[in-house]
Amino acid sequence: MGAKSEYRDRPQVEVDVLDALADRSDEGMTVLELRAVVESDIDRIETALSTLKADGLIVVENGGSTVRIRPADHVVADPGAEPPGEQGFLDTLRERLGL
Repeated sequence: MGAKSEYRDRPQVEVDVLDALADRSDEGMTVLELRAVVESDIDRIETALSTLKADGLIVVENGGSTVRIRPADHVVADPGAEPPGEQGFLDTLRERLGL
């Protein structure tokens, strides 16, 4: 599924975190689970999480002894939408022409 294309202009670690969270948006993930999926060191992941939270792109829920992180609803791409990173002909043309 992944994050929507409008959130892909961020640093790569932030995009990787958003994609991982979007893939498990129902149950969310812990920081430890994110660290296992995102190929980056823990300091960069924590910085990315801090930035994403400040920008309103993730939701942090404290469920007793476990903290779960979920993507904000507006971040998750629709299942029927075109896959992230794959643009249609018109999108590519607009991008090249600067429109």
